[in-house]
Amino acid sequence: MSRSSPRDRAVNVTDGALLKPLVVLSVPIILTNVLQVGYNLADTFWVGRLGQPAVAALSFSWAIVFLVIALSLGFSVAGTVLVAQNKGAGRVDRVGRVAGQTITVVLGVSLVFSVAGYALAPTLLELVGAVPGSPEHRLAVAYTRTMFIGIPFIFGFFVFQSLLQGWGDTRTPLYLMAFGVGLNVLIDPFFILGFQDNALFAWFGADSLETTLYAATGFSGLGIRGAALATICSRGIGAVVGIYLLLSGSVGIELVPSDFRPRSDTVRDLVRIGTPASVEISTSALSVTILTALVAVAGSDAVAAYGIGSRVTSIVVLPALGLARGVETVVGQNLGAEQPDRARRGVVAASGIVVASLLAFSAAIYLLADPIIGLFISGSGAVAVTDIGGEYLRIVGSTYVFLGLFYVIQGGFRGSGDTRTAMVFAFLGFIVFRSAFAYALAVPGGFGATGVWYGEALANVLMALAVAGSFLQGSWAEGVIDDGDAAASA
Repeated sequence: MSRSSPRDRAVNVTDGALLKPLVVLSVPIILTNVLQVGYNLADTFWVGRLGQPAVAALSFSWAIVFLVIALSLGFSVAGTVLVAQNKGAGRVDRVGRVAGQTITVVLGVSLVFSVAGYALAPTLLELVGAVPGSPEHRLAVAYTRTMFIGIPFIFGFFVFQSLLQGWGDTRTPLYLMAFGVGLNVLIDPFFILGFQDNALFAWFGADSLETTLYAATGFSGLGIRGAALATICSRGIGAVVGIYLLLSGSVGIELVPSDFRPRSDTVRDLVRIGTPASVEISTSALSVTILTALVAVAGSDAVAAYGIGSRVTSIVVLPALGLARGVETVVGQNLGAEQPDRARRGVVAASGIVVASLLAFSAAIYLLADPIIGLFISGSGAVAVTDIGGEYLRIVGSTYVFLGLFYVIQGGFRGSGDTRTAMVFAFLGFIVFRSAFAYALAVPGGFGATGVWYGEALANVLMALAVAGSFLQGSWAEGVIDDGDAAASA
């Protein structure tokens, strides 16, 4: 039984008003996601000081790293669903077992991906368009292999965040993420640029300190590999603290050593829910990988522009992604409490919020497209990258509302445990629609990178319409856990 604690910050989403707890639950997730992107933006910003080849290398690398991360995140989603539904049903005695085995499964999967990703990095980067022997390929291999070494640390934080989210506590992960981002921003420029020609010293008028430190250490930075190491260090600390909090029981969920021992019924549920969720999440990453390969036909400037533009998109849709994760908890706990109408209202309320917010974001992005891209690139090729990236934001940005609506409704499917339906729509939208339209317009249509932008925008509209139609049918409103699960737990 989970003990009460002054640090148990769980939000009650099964009783009383619905809109306020949905917002209270989702806002920390949104802020956590903002900070999550902060890792990537800090890397992109400081790596941008190394020039266009380094930025392009980062784009190639993330097409691979994000895909592998996404494959394992599905099991964290399964942990969220099972924790939420068991808590909603009042079966908190089973929450610890679910949490412990989720950690075991996710870390086991991450170790496999870490080893395989390190070994296959050069080949995988070639598959997404990096030319062997080029500066971009060489730099991308260095960054990708370093990131794969630290994959278990990165997953450790993700699983902590997902388990507490299912419990209804989204503030504790936010505090840990804020600490990690602050640390990453602090050490990033030193890991990347060292103590020689580091713009950070010039900004603060500390050129003499830079000279002194370089004379004493001779450290000129690790380049693009330093960006990966800074991320691994900061996230690793967050993961260790997060797992410690779970073991201490001070955040509401209490774990004992036996909870980490795999049990067939719980592992079966994790696999049944987590495998489709992994495929679903990875479709977005795979879409980036496919589109990166298509954009590579137009040259490295277009790849760099797409890398920056897609990161800006990831920031703009953060309200939708945060609300989608909040919807997972609301739907999961209310279905566990046998309140499907309340679960449905949660999805509708979140959809209204995300449509209103993304309309405002889209307008701002359209007006400021070129200056936004220009923030993340300087030196050789900056003008060309800014022009191409600005076009991407103006075209794709006009469909952010549809993309946000898609994410929120998908959160409803996941919260119900119907991750197969979420997987089908993600595959249809991100892989079939995006790839087909982007290829048709870019290659046979002859529009190049511009065709990829229009293909992505068209796919955003169609996938939102498809998922909304399925949601209105209402067949998703069934829970995962049942009396048989309770009996097995007993």
